[in-house]
Amino acid sequence: MSHSSAHHLFHPSNTDAWATSMLTGVAHLSRHLRKVEGPSNGTAPELAAKLVADVDLDRPLGETGAALEEMSRLYLDDAVWFHEPGYAAHLNCPVVIPALIAELFVSSVNSSLDTFDQSIGGTFIERHLVDWTAGRIGFPETTADGIFTSGGTQSNLQALHLARGRVERHGLGRLRIFASADGHFSVQKAARLLGLGDDAVVCIPTDERHRMRPDLLRVAMEACLAQDGVPMAVVATAGTTDFGSIDPLDEVAALCHEHDTWFHVDAAYGGGLLASTRRRHLLEGIERADSVTVDYHKTWFQPVSASAVIVRDTAALRHITWHADYLNPKDAAHPNQVDKSMQTTRRFDALKLWMTLRIMGPDLIGDYFDTVIDLAAQVHDAMVRCADIELAAEPTLSTLVFRYRPLGLDQTLVDGLNTRIRAGLFDNGKSMIASTKVGGEVWLKFTLLNPIATAGDILDIVDQIRCCGAELLVGAAR
Repeated sequence: MSHSSAHHLFHPSNTDAWATSMLTGVAHLSRHLRKVEGPSNGTAPELAAKLVADVDLDRPLGETGAALEEMSRLYLDDAVWFHEPGYAAHLNCPVVIPALIAELFVSSVNSSLDTFDQSIGGTFIERHLVDWTAGRIGFPETTADGIFTSGGTQSNLQALHLARGRVERHGLGRLRIFASADGHFSVQKAARLLGLGDDAVVCIPTDERHRMRPDLLRVAMEACLAQDGVPMAVVATAGTTDFGSIDPLDEVAALCHEHDTWFHVDAAYGGGLLASTRRRHLLEGIERADSVTVDYHKTWFQPVSASAVIVRDTAALRHITWHADYLNPKDAAHPNQVDKSMQTTRRFDALKLWMTLRIMGPDLIGDYFDTVIDLAAQVHDAMVRCADIELAAEPTLSTLVFRYRPLGLDQTLVDGLNTRIRAGLFDNGKSMIASTKVGGEVWLKFTLLNPIATAGDILDIVDQIRCCGAELLVGAAR
């Protein structure tokens, strides 16, 4: 290969071309952002699929501008924009600018955080952030440890892998995991991946606030022991996906201690409270956990992906360690992050959080999260006064579960009507909401993670829902 044919490589000799390309991309995105008028344009899947399938990847365009224009047609034109106030669907956050500055370096330098000789300063930046997060949780400074992961699913999997390592000598068939009936589905996926099977997860019913009931957890754990089972782990949730509920962490911790059971807290959603100056107390008891999942790409306003699993005792990470002479030999003179990671090659995602903390500080991040929690409460109080809106529960964090149900509407029509309302809003493109099931029935859901959104913005979505529902009912009556 000639030097001239390598002009696309990131290299000091190509600095001008690199800078020009980056600025061209930034300008293109800026122009596109100015035209965005809602979270989506409602593109049908068959149309989006055809636009992409028609591209001949063996015939390059050869020019940045043309490729960017094509990318807009295939991606940006129907992208979902989480920064738009009309987006209120899933646990997707708008992202902070300091983290986007970091992304430039993460992608361009392309460090891999598996071994020290691939990332020197990056190794210690990630370790310092893990220590800092552990301190916020309340773990012992001398023993706590952890690792950045791709997301909450991987963090939960790794935590349960560590829990399995403590007790697998008893035989995998006897091991049981206890989790809230409203907990995240990644617990069931982890059980499968760990060779435990679907029956290994025991779902504990919740109270009227959708929190795990410690009294029923005790009954389930004692029944497990009576049947010669082994309580491997309890997964408490600090922020359930639907209701934002936080399980009674102190009471669960006491039961785990009593039964010598690994206590994991899935704080993928509620972990942002670690930065809150007003609501940190909602996580009381989290300091008693053996491991904690924190998703920085949810309530810390970071770009995907940025998550971590933090453990009380670094010794537990031995269950994840495997040494290879060509990568991380046992007698390595320097620290290797792959020793405690399920991944080998791993992006330097920690730099995003580092730049955010160094520019903004944790209090402002916590204030963002507090703002959307306040917003959910304001919207709830207004929705209570809508006679045709039924609310499932008061919000704990920033989610609201509700449905359109005019007085006298037959229950047999409610599920289908709300499903069609959600689809109608998506097709319109002005707003996006989620749906879920409670007691087998269809409900709609707001997930509010935009600190710029106002109560007026969200109540406008409520008005769209009511208008759409009323129109559908009129149409059905004809």
